[in-house]
Amino acid sequence: MANGQTQPMNPLTEKLRLRLDEDQLTNCMRCGFCLPACPTFAETGLEAESPRGRIALMKAVTDGLMAPDQAFEDQMNHCLGCRACEPACPAGVKYGQLIEQARDAIEDHKRHKPLVRAARHAAFKTVFPHQNRMKWVGRGLRFYQKSGLRAAAHATGAMKLFPKHLRDMEKILPDAAGRGVVEQIGDRHPAKGEKIATVALFRGCIMDVLFTDTNIHTVDLLTAAGFEVVIPREQNCCGALHAHSGEAEGARELARRNIQTFKAAGVDYIVSNAGGCGAILSEYDHLLHEDPQWRDDAVWFAERVVDISDLLVRFGRKLDFGRDDAAGGTEPVRITYQDSCHLRNVMRSSDAPRKLMRQVEGAQYVEMTGADRCCGSAGIYNITQPAMAGQILDHKMEHAEATQASYLLTSNPGCLLQMKHGIEEHGLSGRMEAVHIVDFLHERLNK
Repeated sequence: MANGQTQPMNPLTEKLRLRLDEDQLTNCMRCGFCLPACPTFAETGLEAESPRGRIALMKAVTDGLMAPDQAFEDQMNHCLGCRACEPACPAGVKYGQLIEQARDAIEDHKRHKPLVRAARHAAFKTVFPHQNRMKWVGRGLRFYQKSGLRAAAHATGAMKLFPKHLRDMEKILPDAAGRGVVEQIGDRHPAKGEKIATVALFRGCIMDVLFTDTNIHTVDLLTAAGFEVVIPREQNCCGALHAHSGEAEGARELARRNIQTFKAAGVDYIVSNAGGCGAILSEYDHLLHEDPQWRDDAVWFAERVVDISDLLVRFGRKLDFGRDDAAGGTEPVRITYQDSCHLRNVMRSSDAPRKLMRQVEGAQYVEMTGADRCCGSAGIYNITQPAMAGQILDHKMEHAEATQASYLLTSNPGCLLQMKHGIEEHGLSGRMEAVHIVDFLHERLNK
């Protein structure tokens, strides 16, 4: 400048420079192996919609070559965060960490409208971090579903006040529970037969409100396979939604509480039945790697996190999935599977669920084309980015219908709700049912 003064740095640029991992930014070789793995790139064909493109945008901002404008923010938020690019990357770039760091900087900088700010505060600070409050949400939702309010809302047309994608999701919500897994069955369950190990169940927050039966069935499968199961009462939300939504400090605080709780339980493994929860739990070591007080305990915790399918296949006694009355006799049933992105791409588990499904007597497993590609759920992506989520889901359901399966199984609650929505939207109700793999296996378990 003429007066010799340097132009002040854009505040968001400064935040991005502080948050983004420079090593990961420079590790990207621009080879393009990530392109075919990326769902948003597959839908649009735009370079900026790919992991390579988004990393290039981040690098351009931190190098001062471009300002982080609204288009930059939109592109960061348009990423599903499915992390399918990571297994495809020959350089091992931790793209998931970069996109979360970028979103954290954006949210720290952004000034939302009052309604959005209030909704985020309610979700991320008031409700999700507190298990007791989540239970009250469950009770409230259950009252709405069972008291006649839901029927009245549909009959009067009141639901038309909400956007279509929210109306669609409300239709396929399962019955909420007023009491979680601990309240229904207690917090300690002995192994059947000789004990192999003691494991702790991570019950989750959404899981324990909307999928309480799945948590109960998880306990049944684990004890039948030889594991003693404890369910620590003081555990809280995993922090996945916080981390994916730019609320990194909130995620770290939840991680600290969970580490303290599960460390006190003294267990051999920490079991998850939700791919999204399991992924963030297995990365607590990264989440707290700059916290000297919690770093070692975070490593202890992350090393013990395992998905239920992996635990059953690797360490459990083989279970008998041959109950005759489960599917109305011995008539064969056709099943297929949609991978949970975070279970496959972060926890690197895809074989174990398929091995379990192939052990079910009378079940014919059919691999679905593109089963490893995101369904569009991606946490709350189908709510915040309904147009792109809908495009991805449309293609997913074409592949699902082609399998002619009666059951579409998955390992994550968000994926399960998205598959239920897809079945409803594509007129497959009555021909196909979306089910959590735990519930499917439990129904066919010879106890």
